Amino acid sequence: MHSFILPPTKTVADLTRAARERILILDGAMGTQIQTLGLDEDDFRGHGGQCCSFHSDHPQKGNNDLLILTQPKAIEDIHYAFAMAGADIVETNTFSSTTIAQADYAMEQAVFDLNVEGARVARRALDRATAEDGRPRWVAGAVGPTNRTASISPDVNDPGYRAVTFDDLRRAYGQQIRGLIAGGADLILIETIFDTLNAKAAIFACFEAFAEHGARLPIMISGTITDASGRTLSGQTPTAFWHSVRHARPFSVGLNCALGADAMRPHLAELAGVADTRICAYPNAGLPNAFGKYDEEPEDTAAKVEVFAREGLVNLVGGCCGTTPEHIRAIAEHVASYAPRQIEETADA
Repeated sequence: MHSFILPPTKTVADLTRAARERILILDGAMGTQIQTLGLDEDDFRGHGGQCCSFHSDHPQKGNNDLLILTQPKAIEDIHYAFAMAGADIVETNTFSSTTIAQADYAMEQAVFDLNVEGARVARRALDRATAEDGRPRWVAGAVGPTNRTASISPDVNDPGYRAVTFDDLRRAYGQQIRGLIAGGADLILIETIFDTLNAKAAIFACFEAFAEHGARLPIMISGTITDASGRTLSGQTPTAFWHSVRHARPFSVGLNCALGADAMRPHLAELAGVADTRICAYPNAGLPNAFGKYDEEPEDTAAKVEVFAREGLVNLVGGCCGTTPEHIRAIAEHVASYAPRQIEETADA
């Protein structure tokens, strides 16, 4: 693919400079904030917001990505709140904006627009924040894992069966990433990786999209450890995960979701011990209660994330499920006095 002979975008140098100076802050959970809005089916379809030009007979409540098109001001305000809470990097609301994931809502035809507008909405929010305080901020195009796995059969009676192929994923991710680039995303964040083969398809799609774009955007890669075994769903340890994705020369590699900060720490330490790039961590606000809610208070989450910084494990931190702007503000305050983890940098990374 020869992706690395492409010139890097200016973002690479800007992010590298900022990450050398301090621990960078990511935003928190979009879903938590959307839930507080109390939206119903009509809201998701755009009544009282912007009418959606794409039609589906399927119910749309719960299709949070669709709100980019039908309630863009609400999504922009959430991005803005995270930016003002201290986030340097804010993720687009496009976690499920692939044809594979949107098939659940029969909204495959909306995918390109979701990603283009998702990046634009985030950019508007960050420009608002920067106009107030002068701080530069970056839009991360969020690329989720999809709801299918290329490495594991969903049928226990047919272990050789796969619900999706590498090329299916590559094409779906390619459409998403091209949309994010067209909308002005500064970097691509491949996140919540439970199957590294899915991630490899996303990386390959990045390389293809960058070649068409004529420049290389920074890539952040974030896996998820699913339980106390210390492995991804497809069976990899943090060390094996790193060696599987290091060819992408990511701006950062790290862990998010599934675990609270306490449980994440040993796995993060293992990753930091082998990776020769920046380490990123954005844990959940603890584990969900019996009702699926996250009870961990901002100060509690921040104190636990501070341990990562104090031990010299991280270059970027933020929050995943259950984290609010208040969590991000507390995390930013708790890590502000710590130096980022030291790495040996290459010329453009």
